[in-house]
Amino acid sequence: MSIRTLIITGALLLALGVAAGAFGAHGLKRLVSPDLLEVWKTAVLYQVIHGLGLLLLAALARALDPGLAAWAGGLMLGGVLVFSGSLYILTLSGVRALGAITPVGGVLLIGAWVLVALAAWRAGHG
Repeated sequence: MSIRTLIITGALLLALGVAAGAFGAHGLKRLVSPDLLEVWKTAVLYQVIHGLGLLLLAALARALDPGLAAWAGGLMLGGVLVFSGSLYILTLSGVRALGAITPVGGVLLIGAWVLVALAAWRAGHG
């Protein structure tokens, strides 16, 4: 991902995260059980954290190996889509089997952060 793409994607994830959080707090509160509302909150939290992560990647881009940083951004976005996306759908549909794919998103997010560390290591700047 280019620096511009990281910034745009991170900012959009954050905007959508705020909207999803507001929807959960005001719209879903009366429609889903408290345990499903917690699932929604977890999805929002991880989306917002990793939206900030994409902005952080953009800010640190010059200090990172560009190839690994690009992969990290892609994994981070994919992780949010799978992790948070599956939790959002689970909450709205009530189909708990969707929770089975959530860990795949978690693994993508972990991999993204490992790649950030490797990108800093490979860059070798003082």
